[in-house]
Amino acid sequence: MSDEQAMGTGVPQLFGRQLKRLRTWSGMGRAELGARTGYSESTIASYEQGRRIPPRNFIVQSDEVLDAHGVLLEMVDEMERAQYPPFFQDAAKLEKEAVALHLFAVQAVPGLLQTGEYARAVFTMRRPLLDEEVVDQRVTARLARQAIFSRKPAPIISFVMEEMILHRRLGGKAVMRGQLEQILLAGQQRNVEIQVMPNHREEHAALAGPFTLIETEEGRRIAYAEVHAYSRLFSDRRTVRELEEQYGLLRAQALTPRESLAYVEKLLGET
Repeated sequence: MSDEQAMGTGVPQLFGRQLKRLRTWSGMGRAELGARTGYSESTIASYEQGRRIPPRNFIVQSDEVLDAHGVLLEMVDEMERAQYPPFFQDAAKLEKEAVALHLFAVQAVPGLLQTGEYARAVFTMRRPLLDEEVVDQRVTARLARQAIFSRKPAPIISFVMEEMILHRRLGGKAVMRGQLEQILLAGQQRNVEIQVMPNHREEHAALAGPFTLIETEEGRRIAYAEVHAYSRLFSDRRTVRELEEQYGLLRAQALTPRESLAYVEKLLGET
């Protein structure tokens, strides 16, 4: 299913029908509902037609304003899942609840570190082209994932990024400058470590591609790998152990966190 199809079918469409039905029963127009929840009439129409996915606060407000007795609230979790492409939904849930998260990135700055402008550039460049509303939704969902940085207790998060990512000025010079600043800010958090894998390294432990390692509160260790629009979660110990070994070697081969931030700061000064 394409991103556009995913936005207009399934859970978003079901929520939209429920919202419209409850609004109609209450005798309230779209403009009035929008005024009472802080959204425009056109935005309410998009929610009812399943073309956009509303944020949690809108669902909570609407349930109260429309006296829905929890009918809309029951769909909050499913709507949060629907923000993401189908292939990433399970991984997004695990990521949100992780106590430890380790990412190896090879093509672009990891989503958890992206600025809104950089994320928009990434989604805008996708082919086939995404509808503007889909781009808006994907950017919003990507930035919402970054709430993990302020979660209590704080999870342990580490990143290893290929150096080339930092030279690929997606969105232009100004966008990349803001992105480098964002990486520096994230790297200063005590629970976050960011490392850069230099292009000139003669040894590289993970040439097969990017992956994410996730540890849950229950102690489960899971690996996530994504290629194009296909993804897979691995929970078998053999596969996860192999990727953990690769990640450990990557961290040893990359610049240290201190060296990496110094390098990012140097690039920022040159941008």
